[in-house]
Amino acid sequence: MAKEVAGLIKLQIKGGAANPSPPVGPALGSKGINIMDFCKAFNARTQDKAGKVLPVVITYYTDKSYDFVVKTPPVAVQLLEVTKQKSGSAQPNRKKVAKVTWDQVRAIAQDKMPDLNCFTIESAMTLVAGTARSMGITVEGEFPGK
Repeated sequence: MAKEVAGLIKLQIKGGAANPSPPVGPALGSKGINIMDFCKAFNARTQDKAGKVLPVVITYYTDKSYDFVVKTPPVAVQLLEVTKQKSGSAQPNRKKVAKVTWDQVRAIAQDKMPDLNCFTIESAMTLVAGTARSMGITVEGEFPGK
């Protein structure tokens, strides 16, 4: 028999670094989920991605059990890693902070593809390029797609 879903919790936690302090503790505690049990399971599953910000979707059930899905790091975080910047531009339309190539955009799009709502790698690349543009990062060269 299937369990009845009580709700979803979406959090962004650094890989291998979940602990009961905010934001994890209050979000899970208010729903009656065992906080330490989640922290141990999350840290065990993400120890290979230590230090990277990872979105996690926690599905909790009426019997206080839960499942969680760890997604790939956000595109903005991956762009900052590639460009070695601390943050994006405060005025992205006027002040550009970095440059990326279409090959780097393709690599990020291929990594993020399972979590995106697009069917082709070209559409995923345009999505990543749009995020880069909104952060003040210039994409160099000609679009390699159609």
